[in-house]
Amino acid sequence: MNTDDLNFAYKVRHALNEKLDDLPASTTDRLAQARKLALARKKAHVEAPMKVRATKAGLATAGGFFSFSWMTRMSVALPLLVLVGGLAGIYQYEQEQRVADLAELDAAVLSDELPLSAYLDHGFNAYLTQSE
Repeated sequence: MNTDDLNFAYKVRHALNEKLDDLPASTTDRLAQARKLALARKKAHVEAPMKVRATKAGLATAGGFFSFSWMTRMSVALPLLVLVGGLAGIYQYEQEQRVADLAELDAAVLSDELPLSAYLDHGFNAYLTQSE
C-alpha cells in the first residue's frame, strides 16, 4: 500500500469510529457477533513450504558456477581464450615491429658514411635515442 491508500484507510476508520457511539446496542451486538464469526472462520496462518523450481543452468543453485553444463562453461571460456590470444599476438607483433625499426636504423647508420662530427652532434644523438 502506498501512503495515499493508508491515509484513505485511516480517514475511513476515523469516520466510522466517530459514529460508533451513536449506534443502537442491538447493532453493536450484531457487529460483535459477526466479528467473532469471521475470526472463527479465518484460517490459521500456516506457513506452507515454498516450492522453488531450480534449474541446472541457474546461478542461484547451490553448486554455483560448477552446476553449468560444459557448453555453458565453454561459451564463457572460449571468448576469454580468444581475447588473451589476441592480446598476446598484438604484443608479439608490436615487439617485432620495434625490433625491425631498430635494425633498419642501425643498418642505415652503419652503412652510411657519416663524418665523426655527426656522432658528436647532440641533435643526432637525441634523434637516435628518440627513435629507439
